Amino acid sequence: MPIRRLNHAVVYVTDLARSLAFYQGVLDFQVINSMPGAAFLRAAGSTNDHDLGLFALGSDAGPSRAGQTTVGLYHLAWSVETLTELAEYAERLMAAGALVGSSDHGTTKALYAKDPDGLEMEVSWLVPLDRVTQEMRSTVRSDRLDLAAEIEHWGADLVGAP
Repeated sequence: MPIRRLNHAVVYVTDLARSLAFYQGVLDFQVINSMPGAAFLRAAGSTNDHDLGLFALGSDAGPSRAGQTTVGLYHLAWSVETLTELAEYAERLMAAGALVGSSDHGTTKALYAKDPDGLEMEVSWLVPLDRVTQEMRSTVRSDRLDLAAEIEHWGADLVGAP
């Protein structure tokens, strides 16, 4: 009974309107359904019913301590089709003041960002499986990401792994 993929994630936020502005305005998610204090969103290129559920706790909620003093989820990762799209998201996240880092993991080119509540996420491009070498698979790395060099190496429009 293999699991096929992640269908959706649900996160708690302090201010639903602020989070919706971020996920819609910066990451192109679309609201599929909502109710008081909650919204369900789909990523623009997704075929899921929804990818993200947001549930508002209100301004009295404390920040997440996951990974600092408690166990919990580190981040969610979404992938894009091309390195050009990844570069566009880098610009959007930077303009929103949300980009906190980037890494070249060999088979994955990743941006790291935080939403308005400080919840971390990853937006990444995955090297197509038919281009992944054994060396790429066996080397654990987290190098500085040079998007311009990656686009020059892989091409601007090469569709990454699903």
